[in-house]
Amino acid sequence: MSTHHFDVVVIGAGLSGIGTACQITSRHPGKTIAVLERRERVGGTWDLFRYPGIRSDSDMFTFGYKFRPWVDYKVLAPGASIRDYIADTAAEHGIDEKIHYGVKIVAADWSSDEGRWTVTAEREATGETVTYTCTFLVSATGYYNHDAGFLPTFPGSDDFQGQQIHPQHWPEDLDYTGKKVVVIGSGATAVTLVPSMAGTAEHVTMLQRSPSYIFTVPAFDKISAALNRFLPENVVFQLARKRNIALQRAIYVSCRRWPKAMRRFLLSHVRRQVGPAVDMAHFTPNYLPWDERLCAVPDGDLFKALKAGDASVVTDHIDTFTETGIRLKSGQELEADIIVTATGLQVQMLGGLKLTVDGEVHELHDQMTYKAVLVEDVPNLAWIFGYTNAPWTLKSEIAGEYICRLLQHMDDHGYDVATPRDTVGCATGDGILDSLQSGYVQRAKDTLPRQGKQGPWKVEMDYGRDSRVLLEDAIDDGALHFEALRPTLAQVG
Repeated sequence: MSTHHFDVVVIGAGLSGIGTACQITSRHPGKTIAVLERRERVGGTWDLFRYPGIRSDSDMFTFGYKFRPWVDYKVLAPGASIRDYIADTAAEHGIDEKIHYGVKIVAADWSSDEGRWTVTAEREATGETVTYTCTFLVSATGYYNHDAGFLPTFPGSDDFQGQQIHPQHWPEDLDYTGKKVVVIGSGATAVTLVPSMAGTAEHVTMLQRSPSYIFTVPAFDKISAALNRFLPENVVFQLARKRNIALQRAIYVSCRRWPKAMRRFLLSHVRRQVGPAVDMAHFTPNYLPWDERLCAVPDGDLFKALKAGDASVVTDHIDTFTETGIRLKSGQELEADIIVTATGLQVQMLGGLKLTVDGEVHELHDQMTYKAVLVEDVPNLAWIFGYTNAPWTLKSEIAGEYICRLLQHMDDHGYDVATPRDTVGCATGDGILDSLQSGYVQRAKDTLPRQGKQGPWKVEMDYGRDSRVLLEDAIDDGALHFEALRPTLAQVG
C-alpha cells in the first residue's frame, strides 16, 4: 500500500474538478495538489456519456470557464467538444500532470490530532489500495452514480426480444439504422436522443408519462459572431456571458413570479414550432414552469423531427413490455427493435465514499451546507455543487474562487483548520433542492444535504447573490471557526 501527501486533493477530473484545480494552482502555486479520477480520462460526465447527440443543455459562454473563454459560437456544444475543452484546459494549466487516474475513492477520514485527511482509494485495474493524505479536501464528483442510472422495474421487461439500453451505458457499436426505436422519458436526455436518432432509424417514438416544458434556443450565436467582426474576441465573450447570465436569470425569476403568464408564453412558443398537426397535450405539463428544469432544443430540432414524420410523441403509461415492444395502459402497442430507457440518474453524494471525522461517520444528508460550498461540522472539506436553475459551472467556478480566498485567509492568519459551525440554531429539515419536483430530486430527499433558514446556511441558487457572498463577504463571519495547530503537526508530511 502506497501513501502520498498533498496540500490539496481534488476528487474528480470533470468540469468542476479541473476548473477548481486550475484556480487553486493559479492562486496558490506553492501548494501541492493532486486530482484523483476513477476513469482513465478527464471529462467526467462528458467522457462517460456517449449517446447520440450528447451535448450541453446550457449555452457555452456561461457553461465554460470564465478564466478560459469558450471560443466557438455554437450555443449548445457536443459532448466530445466539451471533453476536449476540459482536457485542453487541464493541459494549459499543468493540471494534466497532477491527475491520478484509475483510482476509486472508498473513504475519507479527518484526524483532528493530525490536522489532515486520509483518503483511501482502490486502483480498480489491480485491486491495490492507495492512500492519499492532505490538509484540504475538495469533492468535485458531481451528484449522480456513475455506475448505474435510474431504471424503474418495467413489467415484462425480460420478455422483450430486442435491445434495451440506458443512455448512461450506450454501446459504441450500436447500429440503429432502419430500426424502430422507443425512447422512454421526456427530460433533457430524451429530447436530445429523439432528433439525433430520427432520420437514421426507421422511426423514433418518445414515450412519456407526462410532458416537460421544452423551449428552443439558437444553435448558433449570430449576435456574437457579428460583434466579433468589430470587437476583440475576449470582449465579445464577456458581453455574451453577461447577456446570457442576465437572460437566464430573468427567465427563471419570471417563471417563479408570474408562473401562469410564463406557462402561456412557453406553450405558445411550442405551438408555433410544432404546427397545428401535433397535439399540444404532449407538450402541456401538469406543473408550473421551473417546478422542474426546462429542456432546451437547438433550433427546434425535436419539433422539426416531429413535423417531418421521423419521430412522434406518445403520452401514456406502460402496461407491460412484450416480445416485440411495449403495450400501453390505453391498449396501444408500440413496436420496437430498440428500447432506450432515458429514465434518469441515481443521485449520489461525494462519489459514494464513506466520510468520517475522527472515526465518526458523517452522512451528508444529516449536515447543512455552508454557503453551499463547505459542510457543517466537517473540517477542511469543500463540496462542489453547481446550479440547477442556471449553468452548473457558474456556481462551481465561484465556489473555486471562494476556496482560494479561504486558503489565502488561513495562510495569512496561520490557521490550519476551518470548520463551519451552526451556533445560532439555523437548522431546518429542508433539503437543498426541495423547490424542484423532478423525479431524481424527489428520489434523493434522503441523500441530499440540508439547508438552513438563513445565511450562510440557506441555499439561494442565485448567481448574483452567491457572487457577493462567496467573492466579497468577509471570510471570517462568525460561523466559520478557525484553529491553528502546533507547528510540528502543521508540518507533518
